[in-house]
Amino acid sequence: MSMLPPAPIGAAYALPALTGWQAHPTRDALQKRYRFESFNQAFGFMTHVALFAERLDHHPEWRNVYNRVDVLLTTHEAGGVTELDVRMAQFMDEAAARLGGVGLAVPD
Repeated sequence: MSMLPPAPIGAAYALPALTGWQAHPTRDALQKRYRFESFNQAFGFMTHVALFAERLDHHPEWRNVYNRVDVLLTTHEAGGVTELDVRMAQFMDEAAARLGGVGLAVPD
């Protein structure tokens, strides 16, 4: 028995519930950059989020360069942003705040 994917809600609908997130310019996706004091803090953030992602069975697209983590969230099987992405974004913001991370705009 297969489960249906979550219904897409779109980035524009999701953004008012989030702080500092942006709509991706060419995809129905959310994006944000986090900066930490060190690589260890950035990696700790990613580890913490990875454990939550496994429980949620929803995984971010992300990239780490030294103390920075760039994140893109979308639900591939739904073809866009869903409530899963909103939950993941909120969790990431809470995790980053606990670890001293700062959310930044993603440059074009």
